Amino acid sequence: MSFSFETFKKRIELTGDRIEEIGGKVQEIIIEDPATEEQILSIERELGVLLPESFKNVLLNFSAAFRFRWYFPDDFKLPKQYREIFSGRPNWNLNDLVEIDKGRREWIEHVFPNPEDDYDKVWHNKLAFLEVENGDYFAFDLSEDGRHPIVYLSHDDGAGHGYVIANNFIELIDNWSRICFVGSEDWQWMPFVQSSESGILPCSDSAIEFRKLLKIDI
Repeated sequence: MSFSFETFKKRIELTGDRIEEIGGKVQEIIIEDPATEEQILSIERELGVLLPESFKNVLLNFSAAFRFRWYFPDDFKLPKQYREIFSGRPNWNLNDLVEIDKGRREWIEHVFPNPEDDYDKVWHNKLAFLEVENGDYFAFDLSEDGRHPIVYLSHDDGAGHGYVIANNFIELIDNWSRICFVGSEDWQWMPFVQSSESGILPCSDSAIEFRKLLKIDI
């Protein structure tokens, strides 16, 4: 099934409804108007890089700023492999990109300056677009022309450091929405990847089981 923004929006609504049904909390769902070409050009000039096409597609045709926060109830029990999942916090905001990537560059300047070091180099040639609440980032990899996979940047030896979460932005929101946007900390979405290159796999056994446990069809 091909991706559509209507399907994506329906998954957001279904997830929010289901979380509330089981006694959890939906703190916010914010979907702002789409961006204009002029707004994107202004941010690109400020950043000094072009935004990936899949990201621009979403900004222009869905929303320039999206924020969804939900939390499981404290007494909600899951099997051991999902025990560390407690929330979903996807978000992006065109107007915050400059400040978010500034944070990534400050980590490079002060902590991860060496592009020859295996750990440090993951932070280089990226564009961060989502700041995780623990200080990590989701970022576009800018090292290959025409390819902009989303990579996880951990500042403290997180297990997901350097993992490819998706091959492009539309794949990210498509696949992530099918596991209720769990995360964005790496330990929450890692049950749904099979390797550092697989990305989130919404049709994996673990993803299917997770949806069954939540009794949600997305």
